[in-house]
Amino acid sequence: MNGGRKVSRRKFVSSAVSASAISALPGAQKLLGGFTGSMDTGVLSQNSIPLTANPSWRDQGILNLTKSPFAKLHSVPVHAVTIESGFWSPRRETNVNASIPSMGKLLEVNGRMDNFRRLTGKSTAPQRGPVYSDSDIYKWIEAAGFAMQSGDRPELRAAVDKDIREIVAAQQPDGYLNTYYVQERGSQRMEPKTQQHGHELYCIGHLLQAAIAYYRATGDRTLLDAGIRFVNEFLLPNFGPASNKKPLFSGHPEMELALIELYRLAGDKRHLELAGYLLQGDPQIQFKPENYVYHFCGIPFTSRTHLEGHAVRAMYACCGATDYYLETGDQAYWKTLNTLWNDLVSAQMYVTGGVGARSDGEAFGDDYELPNATAYGESCAAIGNMMWNWRMLAATGEAKYADVIERALYNGINSGMSLNGTLYCYRNPLAFDPSGGDKIRNEWYDTTCCPPNLERTLASLPGYFYSTSSEGVYVHLYDNSHLDWHLEHGTALKIHQKTNYPWDGTVEITVAPAEPTEFTLFVRIPGWTDRAKVVLNGKPVQGTTAGQYLPIQRRWSAGDVVTLQFNMAPQVLEANAQVIENNGRVAVQRGPLVYCMEQIDQGEGVALKDVALDVDDKSHGRFEEKFERELLGGVLVLRHSGAIYEDSPNRGSLYFSHNAPPRKSRPVQLTFIPYYAWANRVQTPMQVWTPLAKA
Repeated sequence: MNGGRKVSRRKFVSSAVSASAISALPGAQKLLGGFTGSMDTGVLSQNSIPLTANPSWRDQGILNLTKSPFAKLHSVPVHAVTIESGFWSPRRETNVNASIPSMGKLLEVNGRMDNFRRLTGKSTAPQRGPVYSDSDIYKWIEAAGFAMQSGDRPELRAAVDKDIREIVAAQQPDGYLNTYYVQERGSQRMEPKTQQHGHELYCIGHLLQAAIAYYRATGDRTLLDAGIRFVNEFLLPNFGPASNKKPLFSGHPEMELALIELYRLAGDKRHLELAGYLLQGDPQIQFKPENYVYHFCGIPFTSRTHLEGHAVRAMYACCGATDYYLETGDQAYWKTLNTLWNDLVSAQMYVTGGVGARSDGEAFGDDYELPNATAYGESCAAIGNMMWNWRMLAATGEAKYADVIERALYNGINSGMSLNGTLYCYRNPLAFDPSGGDKIRNEWYDTTCCPPNLERTLASLPGYFYSTSSEGVYVHLYDNSHLDWHLEHGTALKIHQKTNYPWDGTVEITVAPAEPTEFTLFVRIPGWTDRAKVVLNGKPVQGTTAGQYLPIQRRWSAGDVVTLQFNMAPQVLEANAQVIENNGRVAVQRGPLVYCMEQIDQGEGVALKDVALDVDDKSHGRFEEKFERELLGGVLVLRHSGAIYEDSPNRGSLYFSHNAPPRKSRPVQLTFIPYYAWANRVQTPMQVWTPLAKA
């Protein structure tokens, strides 16, 4: 397909792209090392498979970690948290009222459901869309499922139920379910080359995630049973490490994390073992070394030392590996996960929480290769970053992972959807010039992975605010919200947040257990703040440290109030000197929000390419802050003194003397808006990193 030519997955399925090469492949013994278990493949009818009732389907969180032996924190269900009027509620209302319905219509118009209907004789339309098109429908169903976990939506449920019936009707007699590798392409299904680029396991992984989210919203297991049937009746009897079975290659990691969540729901250890097998790779399928780089699978996950290759694949692989650790406690996995996480935050992550430097292969670059205008920063990759850190947070209870979640959520994820909820960024660059003809926001991409991924993230957001542990409750994110849940020993608990975060740094948390109870409330002190104050019932609490949770242990009673105050003064950030493109430049951050400049907000005749920020101007060194309610849905705008440089004939050539007279400049006021809100008015240049004015 595509003659092996390297093209963006945004246009079609990518060919293998090398970021670096693996010099030698481990032997079969090492490839399967660490994988234990017989993977007994006795077939069970889906009708006989019980699902866990503790907790009940309705009370399971984004991840059902209740029985995960190596999870320190446990998810709170989406329905237990109500996000009230504040920063996130307009985004979530737009998501459920505009984004999800309009995407459902676009999926229909672009033939995604006809792909299923043609297999049952209900449509004569040809197959449309790339090989992974089924996953678009599944992510949309997952978004709908999470939306319904926050409340009944009869019209949305009717639409989803109709789609589910048509999806399940297309399942083959042997349990296989895919609309691309059937009929005229049936001979290619699950062949090694197809597994490399065909996304069969990727699609069924998203089916499982959608089915689980929908089951937890409605109790309806129709789609879930179809997914279980694919795994139990098609995969397990025919594929695996045994010599009499065909090998599996994940191709695009996703199935791993889906299988483990299925294991948590159904309790069938074969699902966990199959995930472990995929994470180890199978030497029966051999590819070129660069393929193992690009696909980020096929060799033991524990052999990885560096994030490379396709960024979304790498993030999803890390999610699956962390899930595997949460169930097994395998220290080799934990060591690798920490190595990769340190690589992420020290050399591979954008200040927006985005990941993926290169358009070619949608891939990670070399260490510190973080270009601005050509940054790929795919929305799905930022979401994958958030998903991975959610799992690392569950394993440890360490605030550094919640800090990354917040950075990605408020910036590199939130930027992916327009404020009206109907236009999407596939990539999220840190500088942009529309003169090149690129339209950064679109309502539809033939590879439309990002829109429903953004929709499922916003729909599931309440489930990220809190976690419980044997010690008490963790507060991860701040916004007006209400928790109605219980401590792990059973005492009912309500927590209410009142705040204007992230525009203001004050958060008031009212704690109300059903009866006076001893437990610990862990409140996150964000890593970005240089000063924080915590007060309990009017008395200061000592021990606040940025980038850590502050544990407040006491006998709590209804009406106890914790007040947090974070310094929200704008910060001017520099990048590591090895990020060559940002030498001599700075970024502006206020609270969790990264800011940018759009040319439309600057003075008449001011071009971004000619401006610099004057942070050394002592007389005007502070940012002016103003909340503008009518701008971009209501944002806090920052203004600061700067300089605009005039063209210079002495410095206009490609090369010139170091002693050439400097460019003349004049003062100008620069205006900054939150990065997430860019590209919501007209096509105009944008930049996050701004040159420093020269003295």
